[in-house]
Amino acid sequence: MASHRRPKQPSRTRVTVLTTAAAAAVALSSQAANAAPSEKPSKDEVKAKVDKLYEQAEHATEKYNGAKEKQEKLQKEISTIQDNVARGQEELNDLRDGLGSMASAQYRSGGIDPSVQLFLSADPDDYLDKASTLDQLSGQQIEGLKKIQEKQRELAQERAEASDKLKDLASTRTELGKKKKEVQSKLAAAQKLLNTLTAKEKAALAAEDARATRSSERQALGGSTAASGRAAAAYSAAQSKLGSPYVYGATGPSSYDCSGLTSWAYAQAGVSIPRTSEAQSGIGTRISAVGDLQVGDLVFFFSDLHHVGLYAGNGQVIHAPRTGTVVRYESMSTIGGPFMWGVRV
Repeated sequence: MASHRRPKQPSRTRVTVLTTAAAAAVALSSQAANAAPSEKPSKDEVKAKVDKLYEQAEHATEKYNGAKEKQEKLQKEISTIQDNVARGQEELNDLRDGLGSMASAQYRSGGIDPSVQLFLSADPDDYLDKASTLDQLSGQQIEGLKKIQEKQRELAQERAEASDKLKDLASTRTELGKKKKEVQSKLAAAQKLLNTLTAKEKAALAAEDARATRSSERQALGGSTAASGRAAAAYSAAQSKLGSPYVYGATGPSSYDCSGLTSWAYAQAGVSIPRTSEAQSGIGTRISAVGDLQVGDLVFFFSDLHHVGLYAGNGQVIHAPRTGTVVRYESMSTIGGPFMWGVRV
């Protein structure tokens, strides 16, 4: 027999929850329908973001270069100290052998004077500091012991210096690793952005760069005279590398970063200048006004001086701009950062 009981009605609380959920769903679907689809960044917006990332990468590159240079310098200094310690130890051994010969002679002639037994001690300082015993030694023995004492102190000082430099080297290597990761991170982010562009957009950006470079080259070739013979030679060397790719940390001969190009160019002129842009900015004669610059002068950009090139005349530079580009001419007005000053080497 069929049941005639009425079905159980949902509670008021349950009805309220269901009604609220349904209203929220309708509102969300309405918002989704009315919201404009997220727009893909334009070619120019991507370029602006990429340029900023490349600027940050170049800043990190110059810090990387500085840490690498410091590492190489410390390694050379440590090697020199270690060589000195090795030679000093040989000299100390010779001094001890000489004093040992005296002890052997005394033994053969009737026994070792107690004072000569000092030679056998691990610490001549302790004995020599006892003035009351010095009258038991011959002049030759005293001189030998003093030389041993001096050599031991010298070796202890050099070993301590080497230890300090080894700690500094470990710290520098850590910094080097961090800066390398920072550069790689910025470059990867830039490449990810570039990958969002179509082939047509990438070609358009490349064409814009090429037109700007040709225009800058035409203006530079009608430029002023070089500041000096060495500046002319450095500038000529840089010109010979037009088209060489930018690679962070590179100093030639087939690829360069910004300060790698300038340091290499001046080296070809027989002039040694520092490796990093910041260090290069502190040498030579400072030129504050663009109108006073001459061909071959070093020119520095951005407040932290992380970019450098060679002045090419008529407001143009020849430089290694950033990853993805090559050594080229460019107007100082399009570098991306303010001109700080020039340096005449």
